Amino acid sequence: MDKLIEELALLREQVELLAPEEATEIAELEERISKLEVQLKKRTPVWDHVKLCRHEQRPYTLDYIKRMFSKFHPLHGDRRYAEDAAMIGGMALLDKHPVMVIGQQKGRNTKERLYRNYGMAKPEGYRKAIRLMKMAEKFNRPIMTFIDTPGAYPGMGAEKRGQAQAIAYNLRTMSQLQVPIIVTILGEGGSGGALAIGIGDRILMLQHSIYSVISPESCSAILWKDQEHTKQAADSLKLTARDMQRFRVIDEIVPEPQEGAHTDWDQAALILKDHLIRNLKELTSLNKNKLLKMRREKFRNLGDFLE
Repeated sequence: MDKLIEELALLREQVELLAPEEATEIAELEERISKLEVQLKKRTPVWDHVKLCRHEQRPYTLDYIKRMFSKFHPLHGDRRYAEDAAMIGGMALLDKHPVMVIGQQKGRNTKERLYRNYGMAKPEGYRKAIRLMKMAEKFNRPIMTFIDTPGAYPGMGAEKRGQAQAIAYNLRTMSQLQVPIIVTILGEGGSGGALAIGIGDRILMLQHSIYSVISPESCSAILWKDQEHTKQAADSLKLTARDMQRFRVIDEIVPEPQEGAHTDWDQAALILKDHLIRNLKELTSLNKNKLLKMRREKFRNLGDFLE
């Protein structure tokens, strides 16, 4: 990796030193630079993806909503227990098309992180999410969910109020909703906490996001009884966007700005918006029976293996 970076820097220096009339040589050098950049991007270590998806300046759900949707009206509460600030949702317009937007929200400073519970929803958050999805079905609005969580909140209060039941109910209900569902993994896609809003007709995943049944840290603690094997655990979990596409868990990888989504929020949102609009047009052209059939087949076909 370091050798590739050094070679890129050296080539750029050579290009700058060449005279303008040496156009052919400049073109050849730029082509080599381009190929090396592609090579460098392909070789991003798995642990770097983990660090990028957790970058403190990475855009969160509300940052994307602000840049991609218009007339967003947030809705609150599960009508049973309380409001959960880790799960946000509401009506909005995407390119003048009415949709329901739902997603997990993290915080940027200590106060926000405590308020948002680090993006870890409780049962009332998942019940709010499914309430909004049913509302979307009632008014025939496509649903767009945005995943960014290390997992569902595992506290005693959450367990007492039926965390596992809330997640299971969401899985069953989402599989039967008669409106298009587009899921996007923005950063961390952790375990059942992510899957509870992750059953969709199209599943998109940002280039440097991750999707896994467990975090590398927890995996290391369980398998090696320490935190010294997190990088090895990350490699073994196969949690990158390329891995997920290869296993057919997701449908598309959404490119990020060259250094990552945290470097250019506007560009990251623009790229994602184009993907959402295209997929929305394709899904809204299908009748409900075909939509449900395709969704069922999609998830029934996951988990193929060879002995």
